[in-house]
Amino acid sequence: MFLRVILYIGAASLLALVVTRLVVSLHVRTRIFSVEDAPSKPVAIVFGAGLRRDGQPTSVLQDRVATAAELYFDGKVEVLLMSGDNRYVDYNEPNAMKEYAVSLGVPEEDIVLDFAGRRTYDTCYRAQAIFGVEEAILVTQRYHLPRALYTCNTLGLPSVGVAADQRSYRQAALAYWNLREWAATLTAFWDLYLAKPTPVLGDPEPIFPR
Repeated sequence: MFLRVILYIGAASLLALVVTRLVVSLHVRTRIFSVEDAPSKPVAIVFGAGLRRDGQPTSVLQDRVATAAELYFDGKVEVLLMSGDNRYVDYNEPNAMKEYAVSLGVPEEDIVLDFAGRRTYDTCYRAQAIFGVEEAILVTQRYHLPRALYTCNTLGLPSVGVAADQRSYRQAALAYWNLREWAATLTAFWDLYLAKPTPVLGDPEPIFPR
């Protein structure tokens, strides 16, 4: 009896993982573009992806910022919203992202920082609630784009995505990231439809008018 219950739970969990991934994949199949083909939007939202020990962006995060900079220089977006974690004094993702974007030539006045983008859900939620974003291009790697797009669109922020895969990543890392996305997608559904958590908020800081 106990073994049967375990098997049922395992089967149900596997089915939930497969169904949520399928739903997300179908949702985003016409929403991912190259930099060249992306439609123009007011804002590019750049998701954090960690810092090295020296405080510099990881290679994954560098690619996200560089892709957003390309969108900016191509006239596809007016503003870059850098969203990341800053819970600790010595860990400041958004500022590191801004500094890297400035080093690429993006004017500092066209960069907005979200210091409480701790999770994908938080970034999408705060983009609307705090920064007044009404539509956006999401910039992240292809493995993360489906969940990011589904989350933002479900929260009422119409978005398309541009993949930031500017280099070849290690196969082991890619395998891990893709595997992690299965569980993260299930968690996203829990947040969007059941838990509906409210992230860290604060006073509105509308990006527009500028």
